[in-house]
Amino acid sequence: MAEIATIARPYAEALFKASAGGDLKQATEQLDAVAAVAADAQMRQFADNPKTAAGQVFDVIVAVVKTPLSEHVRNLLRTVIENGRLAALPEVAHQFHALASRSSGVSEATVYSAFPIDAAQLQAVLASLEKRFGRKLTAGSVQVEPELIGGIRVVVGDEVLDTSVKARLEQMKVALTA
Repeated sequence: MAEIATIARPYAEALFKASAGGDLKQATEQLDAVAAVAADAQMRQFADNPKTAAGQVFDVIVAVVKTPLSEHVRNLLRTVIENGRLAALPEVAHQFHALASRSSGVSEATVYSAFPIDAAQLQAVLASLEKRFGRKLTAGSVQVEPELIGGIRVVVGDEVLDTSVKARLEQMKVALTA
């Protein structure tokens, strides 16, 4: 996973810099559409075929995507295909979202909970987390992890807030064995 993230980062940053003067929302929508096509197993198999030229892959993806693509997104797509990095395109889109959010002062939070959280509870949790992290947050995803036993673990960028029962038990274990 880290390898794909490392590969995707320069592409996402380049598109972000190229799109900064224009409409980020439009670039985000176009990149999401291209990434969805690139994530398809049949498309990846087609692109990985040695008999398939890079231009053919580009033409197929552009034909499948319903929205017209800006020149920046088209250039990114050409570069990704020519470098054999089509598999990294969904991660490029993810990192582009993070860059666009960060530029608008919003960070994405991934919430791990021992139990399912409904929308009202999630909004209450995000409101208290915004105070804790000192910035506006959106819920990137909510994942249920029963092994947490209780509580939640929140990941915002490279910051982690772990208030789960599992984490507290681990802290007690370390304290007792020290």
